[in-house]
Amino acid sequence: LVPTVGLVIGMGSSFYLLSKALEHIPLGTAYAIWSGGGTALTAIVGILVWKEKFNLKILLGLLIIIAGVVVLKLSH
Repeated sequence: LVPTVGLVIGMGSSFYLLSKALEHIPLGTAYAIWSGGGTALTAIVGILVWKEKFNLKILLGLLIIIAGVVVLKLSH
C-alpha cells in the first residue's frame, strides 16, 4: 500500500508541476525537460537505490540528457 500511495503522490505532484511550468515556458521545452529529467532521475534512483550497474556509457547518456535540458532552457 505504501508504494502505491507514494506513486499517486509522485505522479500527482509531477503533473501539477508540469502544468505550472507551462504557465512560463513553451510546451515543447517543458515536456522535454519533464521527460528527460524523469528519465535521468529514474536512472539515478536505480543506480543508488537498487544498485543497478553504472558505467561510462550510462554516465555519458545522463550527461547528454542534462546538457540537452540546459540547452533547451537557455534557448528561451
